[in-house]
Amino acid sequence: MTSGIRKLPTGFGRLWTAQTISSLGDGVTHAALPLIALTLTRDPMALAVVTAAGTLPWLLFGVLGGALVDRWDRRRTMWVADTARAVLLAIPAAAAALDVLSIALLAAVAFLLGLGQLFFDTAATAYLPDLLRRDPALLERANSRLRGAQTAMSGFAGPPAGSALLTLGRAVPLLTDAVSFLLSALLVRTLPAMPRPVPEVREPLLRQARAGASYVFRDRVLLGLALRPAVGNVAFLAVETVLALFAHDRLDIDTYGFGLLLTAEATGGLLGAGIASYLGRRLGTGTALTCTAAVEGLAVLGLAAAPNPYVAGPALAVCGAGMGATMVLGPSLRQAIVPGHLMGRVASTSRMLAMCAAPIGAFLGGWLATTYDIRTPLYAAAGLLLTMTAVTASMTSNRRVEAALRAAAPTGGPDHPAIKDPAQESAPDVS
Repeated sequence: MTSGIRKLPTGFGRLWTAQTISSLGDGVTHAALPLIALTLTRDPMALAVVTAAGTLPWLLFGVLGGALVDRWDRRRTMWVADTARAVLLAIPAAAAALDVLSIALLAAVAFLLGLGQLFFDTAATAYLPDLLRRDPALLERANSRLRGAQTAMSGFAGPPAGSALLTLGRAVPLLTDAVSFLLSALLVRTLPAMPRPVPEVREPLLRQARAGASYVFRDRVLLGLALRPAVGNVAFLAVETVLALFAHDRLDIDTYGFGLLLTAEATGGLLGAGIASYLGRRLGTGTALTCTAAVEGLAVLGLAAAPNPYVAGPALAVCGAGMGATMVLGPSLRQAIVPGHLMGRVASTSRMLAMCAAPIGAFLGGWLATTYDIRTPLYAAAGLLLTMTAVTASMTSNRRVEAALRAAAPTGGPDHPAIKDPAQESAPDVS
């Protein structure tokens, strides 16, 4: 995936800033929401309902959401979703201030926030390749920066900020996230406008959704890209389910040490996102994806066999690096080869497959640990990852990737319209 060296357009800087601010707010809420729920109940099932509610929109409406995004203006979808989430967060903040907050309200808010995330993330994924004219090298650079900022804000800065803000009152972290959404919406509103791709013959929404899903399953490269996060989520959730217990019982790590263990993984993720483009250039995108997947499997295998924290920490860091690089290379390739009018549906189908796999992994990890041993889920996860690597290696080989990129090379057609900046438009884009 090579092209002449070009600068990322100014519009990308605004998109990056918007998503960075929003990711900081997400990190604040990600840490604060479970803690707020904990002030209301000690029932594990009630707490699980709040956590699970945020993922349900992807499971229920993932493909339909992608079909709607392919019908709507993507820039408008992003800023409307952010504005709606800002207004939504004011409700539990007011309830907390009035001391009428409840688990049911938190679960409902988590669900609606997840729905807003579905539309924003899908629209942003579909918007970026149009902004960058589907230039593969620019897409890798852009996704590397977006992924790095997301990891830094939601993984490092956001959670401790959320915990600290919670000491000022239950409403404070929620209002902070609301402000981040408003700032993001204002920035997104200034992005260059992208005329919609030439629409398909008007069909029922369900039929269009099925067409987007079948497009993924018929294309071997796209199917290989979708299988990686789906199988990966089964493996990683199996690990995550027992990781705290494994760290405590087998590695003799206390609560503070467990936080450091997770920080090691996030640090590796930043490194992987940063070197993803380099790996793609040196090895070819297909080979780089195979190598990063293999690294993940071997790192989890090392974690399973780790006798102490000094081995477990580097193993998680290496795993995080593999994940970070994969999450830059895979989406960048998908954005480069999928036609614009299908991008929303293809992206949401791939995300839905990954989200559906997560509860399977959580159940598998718990069952294996209960039936066998606490290390068994980790060994099983490593086996799954390495098997997935072998199965998908030929599906996303350099030869297939290059063929897909040639077939999708821009021709100046309807999927690559001219870019218009809002400042140059005669009227606001509110279509």
